[in-house]
Amino acid sequence: MPKVSVIIPTYNRAHLIGRAIKSVINQTYQDFEIIVVDDGSTDNTEEIVKSFNDPRIRYIRHEKNKGEAAARNTGIEAAKGKYIAFQDSDDEWFPEKLEKQMKIFEGASSRLGIVYTSMYRIDKEGRKHDFKTPTIMPEDGLVYRRALDYQVLNIGIGTAVVRRTCFNIAGMFDEQLQYFVDLEFFIRSAKHFYFYHINEPLINYYEAEGSLGGDPKALAVARKLILEKYFKDIEKDKKVLSKHYFSIGVNLCLNNNFKEGRNYLIKAVKTYPLNIKFLLVTFLAFFGQGVFNKATEIYRKLKLGTEKYVKCGDQTPFLLENYVEKDK
Repeated sequence: MPKVSVIIPTYNRAHLIGRAIKSVINQTYQDFEIIVVDDGSTDNTEEIVKSFNDPRIRYIRHEKNKGEAAARNTGIEAAKGKYIAFQDSDDEWFPEKLEKQMKIFEGASSRLGIVYTSMYRIDKEGRKHDFKTPTIMPEDGLVYRRALDYQVLNIGIGTAVVRRTCFNIAGMFDEQLQYFVDLEFFIRSAKHFYFYHINEPLINYYEAEGSLGGDPKALAVARKLILEKYFKDIEKDKKVLSKHYFSIGVNLCLNNNFKEGRNYLIKAVKTYPLNIKFLLVTFLAFFGQGVFNKATEIYRKLKLGTEKYVKCGDQTPFLLENYVEKDK
């Protein structure tokens, strides 16, 4: 029985999935299986996966696209390992990643459910950015409270190794969500388990074309669902509740739904009136789409201007012929 089951959900990433698989195969820790869940791809993903001819790799296919939560759940149900790791089909692990994480689990309390690492973000121009990964540690004593405040937002699921009992107790990924699938799972897990952060980048996270990260409508819907699901716990802290209202309001306004968006922004201000930023954004929301979008664009440019990055190396997409030629 493998100690770790590595689940790779994928959809039409034949040109990239080989790189992801190779980064797992090249781990210094070798007690694992790889489960590739093809979520209804129409390209040659199956050919790429089976070209590796490694008995540790299993290929499971969905006949139609069901979404990332369903693909991960399929992998978990098929997994044999005591620990579950996730790798996105376009990302890349560093060779020591699993070894360093499994050392943390050795001898640790069964309350330790998730060990995650820092990561680099590779933008569409190939630049490597320092990614601000939060530190949610057992000694904080407030893991669940911080999770409700979305402080687990920037924990990348591709960096995490999860004790299998987390899924038995906290439950599987919520297939109702189109976005924030990882975040919502981390919130649930934080109620029952501790987290451990290895503050070292051990994964390259590549920004995907057409990702939902820029879709304000999808973000607003997901945030509403999460707020409804955890409202009884969130409302205990008015400052946290106001942040939820504010984020929903901003995304609704960015989607040109100003009537509902302003209502949420006003609720945010009323719930916690001491936040000057909330007051300013609510004021701007009364000037229409043009002004609101321009202010948001300026804020994002200022924020991106503070990021540190170095030029990344070769990011050539994985090609089947390159793999065959190299390893003959």
